[in-house]
This record gives sequence, C-alpha cells and structure tokens, in this order.
Amino acid sequence: MDTAQAERGTFASLKGLGASFVALLRTRIELAVLELREEAERKKQALVLAAIAGVFLAMAALLFAFFVVFAFWDTHRVAASAGVTLAYLGIGVVALLRLKRIGAGNPPPFEATLAELAKDVEALEGGHE
Repeated sequence: MDTAQAERGTFASLKGLGASFVALLRTRIELAVLELREEAERKKQALVLAAIAGVFLAMAALLFAFFVVFAFWDTHRVAASAGVTLAYLGIGVVALLRLKRIGAGNPPPFEATLAELAKDVEALEGGHE
C-alpha cells in the first residue's frame, strides 16, 4: 500500500509540475502576443502620421518653392531655384539621419518577453543546483 500511495503522490507531483509549466508557458505566450499587438499598433499609427505629414509637407514645400522662384523671377530665378533645391535636399538628409537615429534607439520587439523567459530559465537552472 505504501508503494501505491508513493506512486500516486509522485504522479500527482508530476501532474502539478506539468500544470505549472503549462500555466507559465501560457502567461509568456500571452505576454508575447500583447507585445506584438502593441508594436503593430505603434507601427500603424506611425505609418499613418508619416503619410499625412509627408503629403502636406510636400504640398507646402512645392508651394513655397513656387513662391520663392516667382518672387525672384525677373532677377535671380536660377539662383532661387538652386537655393530652394539645396534647402530641400538639406532638410531631407537631416530627416533621414534623424530617422536612422530614432530607429537605432528603439528597444527590440519582445524585450519584456525575452527578459521574463531568461528569468524563468535562470530560476529553473538555479533550482537544480
């Protein structure tokens, strides 16, 4: 009888350990899905705002370029055109450099999930020592 009870106790312990592992895995997967949704929403918002800004800034830049060229049409139309072109080129280069810096500064996706998984691995390895 003692052997049968010990086997049932061992089986119950293994069953409880398996249930804990599945619950832990489920929590980590839910965290990863949540982070994926948040990242997708941020990217969507950024894309929409960038498109709106791009369209309206391009229209404003075009109108400004026409204004400058027309203002200097009789005297320095070539210099005005070159000046506006160089200004736009400079603004574009600065914007691209800034975009590169912003992209490099963002944390990688799933950072929290990976950190939690690392903690889980560390806890499991520490428990066997």
